Amino acid sequence: MNESTATPRTAPQVARTAEELASLRPELGRLALVPTMGALHNGHRRLIAAAREQAAADTVLVSIFVNPLQFGPNEDFDRYPRDLSADLDVCAEEGVSAVFAPTTEVMYPGEQIVAVHPGRMGQVLEGEFRPGFFDGVLTVVAKLFHLVRPDTAVFGQKDAQQLALVRRMVRDLCMPVSIVAAPTERDPDGLATSSRNAYLDANERKSALALSQALLAGADASVTGPVGILSAARSVLDRAASADPPVVVDYLALVDPQTFTEVPGDYRGEAVLAVAARVGSTRLIDNVPLTL
Repeated sequence: MNESTATPRTAPQVARTAEELASLRPELGRLALVPTMGALHNGHRRLIAAAREQAAADTVLVSIFVNPLQFGPNEDFDRYPRDLSADLDVCAEEGVSAVFAPTTEVMYPGEQIVAVHPGRMGQVLEGEFRPGFFDGVLTVVAKLFHLVRPDTAVFGQKDAQQLALVRRMVRDLCMPVSIVAAPTERDPDGLATSSRNAYLDANERKSALALSQALLAGADASVTGPVGILSAARSVLDRAASADPPVVVDYLALVDPQTFTEVPGDYRGEAVLAVAARVGSTRLIDNVPLTL
């Protein structure tokens, strides 16, 4: 008779309310938080691994909350993938100690009048194309920090502008949280791993590969400076504009990673090459850090 020798997975403790979380928090010790909107994939697994390996924490808590405050009126809040049972399985596999999965009523018990405003840094790139997006992101992250009281929080480099703004919020508002960045996870074909990739059909996914290909072309041209980097990346996206279906670019920019302002032509130092585009009805973002 064959018997499994696999180590049994321990299900994480789940808190659904602020009171349940407050009761659970003392047992968690030094804690690393991984904030997510669920639909957990390999990118989230990398964040959890970074929390274990880089945060010097006793335990890892994953928050799962699809935040309505960061979705515009014509965006995909209603169809955003939600599967708490599958997410809890992933958390068990990754050794997560606890999950905070609040309802909207827990996070927003009444009209949200006071919010965290990102300032001019949150009004460019993603902030320009998604007005109010970063107000929603920073507000919910601030709420999670207050409720969870983590020592460390882990965010992905894929959302580079979000990462930069969270770091700035922590600094400017004197929040006692250390921020850890995890590298972007990519699928085998190069597409940055994202919950929204599930929206793409086979042809759309083929077109969407132009985003990572454009970033790679720009990175390969880094010795030519900002003008050459943008030119190399833009040529890939220009060709993709004629694909079937086409890639419709919102922005391609080479920015300072601290301020997300576009760098001048003679710039030298650290930079982020960022792109956002639509393929069919799906909007995707990607970026690559560079040193000029």
